[in-house]
Formats: sequence, structure tokens, C-alpha cells
Amino acid sequence: MAKQNTAPVVKKANLREVKRAQEKDDLETLEEKASHPENYNSSKFFVDLPLSEKTQKGLAQCNFKQMTEIQRKGIPLALAKRDVLGAAKTGSGKTLTFLIPVLEILFRQQWNAADGLGALIISPTRELAVQIFEVLKKIGKAHTFSAGLIIGGKEFKVEQERIARMNILVCTPGRLLQHMDQSVGFTCDNLQILVCDEADRIMDMGFQNTMNAIIENLPPHRQTLLFSATQTRSVKDLARLSLKDPEYVAVHEKAEHSTPKTLSQHYVVAELPKKMDVLFSFVKTHLKSKTIVFLSSCKQTRFVFESFCKLQPGVPIMHLHGKQKQTKRVDIFRKFTSSQHAVLLCTDIAARGLDFPAVDWVVQLDCPEDADTYIHRVGRTARFAADGHALMILVPSEVEGMLEDLKKKRVPIEEIKIRTSKQQSIQKQLQSFCFQDPEIKYLAQRAFVAYMRSVYLQRNKKVFDVTALPAEEFALSLGLAGAPKIKFVKKAEKKMMGAIEAKTRKQVEEGSGSEQEEEEEEEEEEEKVKEQKTKVDRMFQRKNQDILSEHYSKLVDFEGDKLHVEGEEEEDDEDFLKIQRADHELESESEEDMNEIEGQNISKRKLKMSKKERAKNMPRGDKLIFDDDGVAHPMYELVDEKDFLKDGDAKSQIKAFIEEKGEAMETADKEDKEFAKQKKLAKKIKRKERARAALKEEGASGSSASEGEEDESEGSAMSEDESEEEEKVERKRKWFEDSDSSDDDSNKKRVIDVAEPETLEDQEALALKLLGA
Repeated sequence: MAKQNTAPVVKKANLREVKRAQEKDDLETLEEKASHPENYNSSKFFVDLPLSEKTQKGLAQCNFKQMTEIQRKGIPLALAKRDVLGAAKTGSGKTLTFLIPVLEILFRQQWNAADGLGALIISPTRELAVQIFEVLKKIGKAHTFSAGLIIGGKEFKVEQERIARMNILVCTPGRLLQHMDQSVGFTCDNLQILVCDEADRIMDMGFQNTMNAIIENLPPHRQTLLFSATQTRSVKDLARLSLKDPEYVAVHEKAEHSTPKTLSQHYVVAELPKKMDVLFSFVKTHLKSKTIVFLSSCKQTRFVFESFCKLQPGVPIMHLHGKQKQTKRVDIFRKFTSSQHAVLLCTDIAARGLDFPAVDWVVQLDCPEDADTYIHRVGRTARFAADGHALMILVPSEVEGMLEDLKKKRVPIEEIKIRTSKQQSIQKQLQSFCFQDPEIKYLAQRAFVAYMRSVYLQRNKKVFDVTALPAEEFALSLGLAGAPKIKFVKKAEKKMMGAIEAKTRKQVEEGSGSEQEEEEEEEEEEEKVKEQKTKVDRMFQRKNQDILSEHYSKLVDFEGDKLHVEGEEEEDDEDFLKIQRADHELESESEEDMNEIEGQNISKRKLKMSKKERAKNMPRGDKLIFDDDGVAHPMYELVDEKDFLKDGDAKSQIKAFIEEKGEAMETADKEDKEFAKQKKLAKKIKRKERARAALKEEGASGSSASEGEEDESEGSAMSEDESEEEEKVERKRKWFEDSDSSDDDSNKKRVIDVAEPETLEDQEALALKLLGA
């Protein structure tokens, strides 16, 4: 039996060894082929490349067969484990150029979960990271690597639990750095490949500090791949990333134009107040198109979206910007991707790398920051040799500078005119919306300020001049009654005026003699002195003056602040600090007080403070309680444990306290009941006295004895009835009476024996007795 069982086991072991040997040979051959990238320069199909069966299978399932130009040049170099700087037009297939080498290099090294993180792919935006991750899942289906998507807007704790087990990470810089700082067990010590998609955006000022911190945590011995439509070649950036002899692959460098040939590009010159009319007219005339509209800020995007939704142009309107939650951004991204006809209003968050299928038009409502941003924006259309159209709307002050920048970047663009017959004005509708809906008005105000600030903050002042914009007219075009006040516009105007004055001065200096030069120098010195004086004044006008009290008291000579005496020379107007005094002495400024002030080192400004200001700076008091001896104690005073236990343990003290307070409450309850009884009795006596007085008045006014007798008899009968009713009411137990207490007097029947009344006095006496009873 033993011999029969060993034979199959031996065969299985042999098969495993043969299989392992075969896999090892295949990996060695792949490694050998990949080390000679020059052999694949003429390859046009993915099948021709030295790729594993698993990668070939994933590419075939996604119908990726023929390579683009950037893929033909970049993939063989990346497979040979060389550092690559890839620059190609938008929509040229850069994503596959770095995803295929990532999968292949980790596969050739037989990477598994125990080896940790092997590849890191960094993207500047969340949407682009999601898109890269989706492509990675499709082409890497057959591989056994674990891959993760790390972006902001998701649950951080869930990512922390899984991140240590990932072999490939697609992430944004901020979220990655957060995990490096906070996630236990997450290390990048074994990292093999670092990929930066849209590298020029990642390496610019916006992500500089974040990327520096990330690079410090990465091993220096690694492969680095950088890809973008407008690649950086800065020596500093390359040195920061520790690139070793990088291969620069630039597909469009020798091309005639930086943008695809199938893209038609035009621009329109429109006044700033007419921009919204031009955009709405464009949307109304392109209802069966898929359009992306770029704006400069999130607030503008939201305002235009809300306004256009109310205007109902006849096509679905969507908006995408950085202030939205991650889930909403992903939903809008997918919804627009699957739409046939729609308008997407967005910021530059959607300008880089995103692959929206079948986009017909890219409209730039606001001027792009530079030519590179323009190239990335228009790259959302005319992708993979498809046709596309681009339209840029420029303000007259932006035309000259922007066209010059585009010409340097080899971007062909032509001007077109707007047909006035097809242009619609929406200014009245926007005014109506702002009047009826406060939220729309608020969004319009924020959009106005955001646009003006975006223009003011741009570096290229040849293109962006905030002082040349008609602010009032622009505000009216958004539906506002007037332009909100903006401080930075005034600053820009002052700077411009200063520059003009400086130019005129130079011109005057060149043409004038020495006398004019001396006069101008004197004026400049006087202005400098005035500026210095105003700076000092500002310093001493600050609210938190306490920190400057010592310095201030040294600077101010209180003793020397005297009235001007005849015969003495008047002080110069340009004194550092000048304090005027009245003829009389103030009570608060006597010599004794001033000596005390100098001794305490209190600033003079502190004396002039109001009561409210003094109360803010005063120390807070503690609430005290005085005992029987008149000694003050804090509200809550703690007792030592020994002193506390002198009166017994805690339970016995609690019991005694409850009993003591219970007895006190019982006595207080009895006192309250007795007081209520007395009060009720007093009310009863007063009521009876009032009745007696009323009877006397009625008796005095009677005309005859008989009538008086009838009245008295009726009065006595009524009083008897009332007294009986009152007694009945009194017999009911009240809240202040005990259950066993009973009024003996009320239960007893009172009988009064009197003779039959004969005269009026007898009747009155009988009535009084009855009332008294």
C-alpha cells in the first residue's frame, strides 16, 4: 500500500519542480529581452513587446492592440528599468506607458504581499487617480498583486487597515503623506518604482512642500517615471527626485504644433459684462453636443451652474469643483462620462489627464493661467485621433499677452466673430433671480469677488490686469445692483499709480538740472520721514498694548510734557511723539499718581482705557462663602480624608445627612401647613365682616317695619345658606391638612335659642348672632 501511495506524490512534486523551472526560464528570457530596448523601436503592437502572458491577456481583453507613439518610445525604456521623462500631447496614451512597466517589473521580481509596497503612482487630482486605478484593474486582472486607491474624501481608518498589505498604490500627494505620518506598519523601504503622472503640476509650488516630505521617506535606489503633456526639465526638480541618467521621451517636441492636428482652436474677444451672454448663447446653439466649460474658481462654477439650471437651456447641466465631497465628484464624473449630450461646468480640477469620451467642445470662459494650462484644458477633446473643437473667450486686456504665450508654445489658434443675431442677453433674468432668491444673490457676490481675486493673484501681469476690468458693469451682468467693495483692487490701482509716478520722475530727472534734482530729493526725504512716522503711529495704535508698556514708558517723557513758554523755541513738527497738555492739572495726573504709575510701569494708554476694556484685562475673582465665624471659604472646598473620616465612614454620613435633612423638611412642611390654615381663617373672618357691614346698610335703608322684617328674614336665610355652604366646603380636606385631622366644630350642629323678634333692633341682633355662629 505504501508503494502505491508514494508514486503519485513523487509525480506531483516533479511536476511542480518542472513548472517552477519553466517559470524561472520564462522570467529570465523576459528580463534578457527587456534589457535591450533598442530592439523594439520599430514595434507597433503590444504583442511584439517582451511582456508576460498575464499582461498580454489583460491588454487583449481591453482591446488594446496597437501602440501610440509615446507608448512605442516609452514602454521599452521603462521595461529596461531606466528613469523616463515622458512628454506627449494630451490623449496620446501616457497612462498605459507607465502602468504596463509597473506590472511587468513587479511580476519579473515575483512580488507578493510579504514584500510590501513595490510601486507608487502619484496623481495631482482625485479624479485622475480614480481613472488610473480603473485602467490598472482592467489590464492587471490576471495578476495576483494587491492594489489600492488612496485619495482624500474616503474613510481614513479603513485605508489604514489595508494600506500595509498593498503592492501597488495609486494616490494623491496629501493623502499619501498623511498615511506616511499616521499609519502604523506602512513603509516604503522596498519601493521599486515611483510614477508621477502630470509631473509638472505635482512638482510646482502647490505641491512642493508635500512632495519634498514624501521623497524623504522613499529609498534613493529606485526607478522613477515622470509623465505629462507639458513636461518639466528643471534641474532642481530632477535632482529632488534622485533621477539617474533619465531618458527624455518627447513625442511633440519636433512636431509642428503642441496640440493634436484634429483639434480646431478659436478664440472670441468679448467684454467682461458680455461673457455670461456669450456662454448661454453658445449652450443654446449647441444642445446636441457634449461640452466642457472651464472657469477660474469654485464659486463662479457654482453660481453659473445654479443660474443655468434656473434658465433651463434644454441640455443637462453639471458642475465639478474642489469644494464638493469626493462621492459627489465621482458620481458627476461617471454621469458626464456616460452622457451623450451634456454641459460640464468645472475648474482646472478637470483640466489634467481625465478621459471623458466623445467630448465635442471645450469652452474656456475664463482665460487660462498660462499656455500649459491651455494645452491641458483643450486636451479633454480630440483624444486618440478623434475630432474636437476648442473655444476661448478673452477680455480685450488679455488678448495680446495670451496670444503671445500660445505662439511660443506652438499652439495654432484663430479669431472668430460672434453673430449678434444669435446672441441672447440673460442679464434681466439674472437680476430677477438675485432679487427673488437671496442664495443666488449671495453666490453672485462671491463669484464676482472670486473672479476679481483670481485675476489679481495671477503672476503674468501682461495678460491679467485687474485695474483694466469694468467692475461695476461686470457686477450688473451677474444680476447685482452694484459691485461689492474689494480692497485688493484699490491696492493694485495704487501700485499702478506708483509705477507711473516713478516713470515720470525718471523722465524729469533725465531732462532737468541739478536744482530740480535737489528739490525732488528733499521731497523724497520728507515723504520717507512721513512714512516712518505713520509706521510708528500704527505700532502704538495696536490693541494689545500691554506687551509694549515698558518700551512705551521709556520712549515717552512724561515730565517733559509741559506747556510752551514764551521765549523758548517751539518744538519741530516732525517730533517722534508729541503730546499736548491742557493748562490745568487733571486729578488723575497728579505728581503722586504719576510717580505711582512710573513705579508700576503702567502705560498711559492703559489709564485712558474704558471700564469694559479694563474689565477684560482684570483677573477673575473666586466665589466665596462666609461661615458662622466670618471666615471666607471657597464655594467648593475639599476636605482631607482624615478630617472627613472623623465623623464616620461615607455610608453612615450619607445616612445621617439624609435623616437630618428629612426631619428638617418635615418640620418645614408642618409649618407651611399651619401658616396656610391661619391664612385661610383670616380670609374667612374678613369675608364675614364684609357681609355684616352689608346687612347693616340694607337695614338702615328700609322704609317700613314689615318690609324690614321680610328683608331681615330673607337676609338671615341667605346668610344661613351661605354659612352652610361654606361649612361644607371647609369640611373637605385640603392639601395642607392631615388625613386624620378633622374639624370637630364644623361637624357639630350649633343651635341658638332666642325669643321671637318683635322690633327691628331684635331682628338685627338675631342676624348678628346667626352670622357670629
